[in-house]
Formats: sequence, structure tokens, C-alpha cells
Amino acid sequence: MRLLLGGMLLMFCGSVACAEERPNFIVFIADDMAWDDCGAYGHPHIRTPNIDGLARDGLRFDSAFLTCSSCSPSRCSILTGRYPHNTGASELHQPLPADQITVARRLKEAGYYTASAGKWHLGPSEKKNFDRIHNGREKVWLQAIQQRPLDQPFFLWMAFFDPHRPYQEGTIDEPHKPSDAVVPPYLPDVPETRRDLAMYYDEIARMDGVIGDVLAELDKQGAADNTVVVFLSDNGRPFPRGKTTVYDSGVKTPWIVRWPKQVTAGGSTDSMISSIDLSPTLLELAGLDVGPTFQGKSFSAVLSDPNAEVQDAVFAEHNWHDFNAHSRAIRTAQYKFIDNTYTDLPGTPPADAVRGETYQAMLKLRAQGKLTADQQQCFTLPRPAEELYDLQNDPYELQNLANDPQFTAVRDQLRAQLSQWKQQTNDTVPKTRRPPKFDRETGERLQ
Repeated sequence: MRLLLGGMLLMFCGSVACAEERPNFIVFIADDMAWDDCGAYGHPHIRTPNIDGLARDGLRFDSAFLTCSSCSPSRCSILTGRYPHNTGASELHQPLPADQITVARRLKEAGYYTASAGKWHLGPSEKKNFDRIHNGREKVWLQAIQQRPLDQPFFLWMAFFDPHRPYQEGTIDEPHKPSDAVVPPYLPDVPETRRDLAMYYDEIARMDGVIGDVLAELDKQGAADNTVVVFLSDNGRPFPRGKTTVYDSGVKTPWIVRWPKQVTAGGSTDSMISSIDLSPTLLELAGLDVGPTFQGKSFSAVLSDPNAEVQDAVFAEHNWHDFNAHSRAIRTAQYKFIDNTYTDLPGTPPADAVRGETYQAMLKLRAQGKLTADQQQCFTLPRPAEELYDLQNDPYELQNLANDPQFTAVRDQLRAQLSQWKQQTNDTVPKTRRPPKFDRETGERLQ
């Protein structure tokens, strides 16, 4: 009998890691934070000691990308490990269909305690895959870890509201100053922009404080050593040419993994990964088969070898988000190629950014003829059907090389790769256009 039980135990542990060995998972996901807006990625002024601490104690990914730069489609993509147009929830506020298989579902079925805290934004069907959902904006993230059962491995989806608009003064006790702002060249360096960015920084700092509280509780519980902590964002900064674009300012994300039991502290990696790779990785670390529905690849090898390679190219898309859009992109280590379907529509930022100080200042500057060429892109019509950027020499993606004869071979190769991806993932252009929900210059809701 003992031999039989021992054999059964070995069989079980071979397919699913034993409970006492299986790692726990905490995923911190920021709401609208650019990849380089924290100290860990070199920002000189934003106060993010806890995010910086995660990087100091873990592994920082310098080439991590999202499948889109739109809140709910991005989150649904992360949890399913699928491209937005394959989830059934490719547009803003579309609920995730019940037939979609998520990492939360798989982990719960395998004996993990699963809980969500903060922003939901996934639709009603996914709620069944979480043992508990902590709704609200105050202390729910700390409650989620404090109230977990101590006899189960756990998966905690810590979804923040920060630094989503609207902004207001007084978010933190020691607010950032306009002089702290680092203004990219595609935004005008005027007082309105600097004030807007400073309040955005304040919300990042507030989120960082919550992360610190959760990590302190994890230490208090003695569970930090075998807990995989991941920090990332759902999309880029909610400013013009950030959120809702497929430029790096929209789809490149901060990505930090801390796992004291396995990951060497203080490292960084240039290994390229996509947000659809997160769920397959967590499933593999939990000892589970990934399954055919997940389109991403596990990056677990990178956790032990930062030089390991996962992807040689990543793909991103942009669909309806307040305004109609349809763009697709492929990014390699050096180049970005973008295919814009609707060239008759400008690259207007999301409605909350339209209402923000920066965009309203840009409207006034445009009327006065004071915007630079780099700052006019969100107003440009017609939009180029194709865009190509050399990211090593043009990291802000300001010089379109799509029609440059010197880059014809690069453009054609990336165009072919993107076309192949579209065919493989059954990506098509909608037959009809969904009308806009807001005015493009005021941000006010349309009747």
C-alpha cells in the first residue's frame, strides 16, 4: 500500500508541482503607466522606492511589450495569453467571453486560491475564476493578501486605478513639482504639460506606496521567498502619442519579476517578451501544461538566464477606444513597422487625455502655429498608411522611413511578417466602423 501511495504521489508531483513547492503569484498591474516612468527605468524624479526595490531584488526586463495600448483589451489579453482580436474583447469595455480560458481559471482548477483586488474591467464571466474579488479603491490590495487562506498557494491579481486620469492636486503629501517633469519631444514643454505630468507622477507614487504595503505584508507572512511578484502596466501614459498608440510610448511596458527563491537579484535582460507570454510562464512555473489556447511563450528560461531568447519579434494592435481605429504593428529589436487601416482618421488620444491640460494646450498652440512637426502627429491628416522606424537611432519614433529607398528591404520583410501574423491569427478589418463616443477636440461625450 505504501509503495502504491508513493507511486501515486510521484505521478501527481510529476504533472503538477506539489503544493508546498508550488510558487505563489502576485501580479501588480498599473493603469496607464509608461515604461520609463519610475526610478528603476531611469526616471530622475518620480519617487518609486518600492518599484525600484523590486528591480533591485529581482530581474528588470528592458524589452517587454503589450499587445495593445487600451485598458480592458490589454488586461484580457494578459490573462488569456491571446491577442486582443482573438479574445472576443478587442475593444474598450467589451467583456471577456465566458469560453475564454484564463490563467486564473487554470490555477484555480489546480488548487490555487485566486483573488482580484482593485480595478476589474474584465466583464462578469471571469468572476467565477476568482475565489474572491475585492472591489474598491481604498486598502483592498492589502486586504486581498491579508485575507488569503494560509494553507493554499495563491494567485493575486492586483489591479490599480493609478495613474489613470482624471488628475487632481493633493494626491500625495509631498507632490511632485512641474520642474520634475521630463517632457518628451512629441509634447510641448509648456507649463500646462509640466503641471499635468507632475500630477500623473503623484498617482504613480501613490500606487508605489500600496505596492510597498503589500510587499511588507508578504514579508510578515514569511511567504516572500517563494512568491513570484510581477510588476507591469496595461498601457502607456495617458497623454498624446502614448496610450492608444502602437508606438513604444503606448505598448512598451515596465516589467519586473522578483522571485527570491529562483531569480538572481539586481539583473536586467534585453530578451524580448510580449504580455501574452505572462500566463504561459505562470502556468509552467506552477507545474501545469500550458494548453493550446495560449498563444504566448513561457519566458521562464530568462528568469535563470537573462541572455535566453523568447521572441525575435512582437506584435501589437489598436482597435476602438473612444474613437475608431485599426492599426497593427510588428517590432523587432531594431525596427517597428506599423500598418494603419484608417488613414482618414487622426491619431487622437483617448477622451480623458483630450480633456487634459496637455492636449488642450496643444490645441491652442496649434492654432497659433507654435507646435513643432514632432508635436503635430496626433492632428495629422491623412495618416500614413505605413510607418517604419529605426528604434536604435530614433527611439521616439519620429522619422518615418517607410518610403525611404534605403529601407525598402526592411519594410518589405516586416510587412510580410505582419501579413503572415494576421493570417495565422485570423485578424481581419471590421466590415463597419463603430462611431466615436466623444468629441475629438473637447473630449465631451457625444449624444
